[in-house]
Amino acid sequence: MTDLELAKVIAEETGKILLNLREAGLFQGKALGKAGDRVANAFIIEALRENRPDDAILSEEEKDSTARLAAERVWIVDPLDGTREYGEGRADWAVHIALAIGGKPAIGAVALPGLGRVFLSQPQRLPAIATKLRVLVSRTRPGKEALAVAEALGAELVPMGSAGAKAMAVLRGEADIYLHTGGQYEWDNCAPAAVALAAGLHASRVDGSSLAYNNADPYLPDLLICQKELAPKVLALLSKVPA
Repeated sequence: MTDLELAKVIAEETGKILLNLREAGLFQGKALGKAGDRVANAFIIEALRENRPDDAILSEEEKDSTARLAAERVWIVDPLDGTREYGEGRADWAVHIALAIGGKPAIGAVALPGLGRVFLSQPQRLPAIATKLRVLVSRTRPGKEALAVAEALGAELVPMGSAGAKAMAVLRGEADIYLHTGGQYEWDNCAPAAVALAAGLHASRVDGSSLAYNNADPYLPDLLICQKELAPKVLALLSKVPA
């Protein structure tokens, strides 16, 4: 099984586990989110250790180890991205399975179980850019940078939950720009970035620099995913937003 095939299977099966857990009705709200995090993480870790025993793992729900810093291949996973949305019974949550090789987002699978979709790091046909641009923002705390860029572009704001759901909304043609500056970690954006880059989208930090993974500090606070044609204009607008 290739790395991409493994990522796909793990993302798909984790999604099924999470859907079954929610449908069982034994947990509600925040308790459901906590149970989902734990159950999904246990499955993912077990599957990776069984199938890729020599690779390192960085998971949001697992105690970190500095041993991964010496590894060339590191699986970076978020077992349940959008815990709040999952607990609320919404569809905008995701499962992130990524493999960073030499610090680069090489392989990625983003499952949107609520929609029955899995997106992989492979070439895809990109949707047309909308006449009136749409900018994805957090449901609860849209960043000032995204608001400023949207206003300058005359764009519509599209509130959404999970980072993976927002990134895949660009691939699905539901929005044109995903701009986040509110703080993220490597597990929040490694899989979405891998999928976006392989599809032919622009994915970078908001200063235009490349996304780098398997750092000692996994904090990776900002992200821009959009069509390549839009990137220069968005980055130029971002450089003018006051700190």
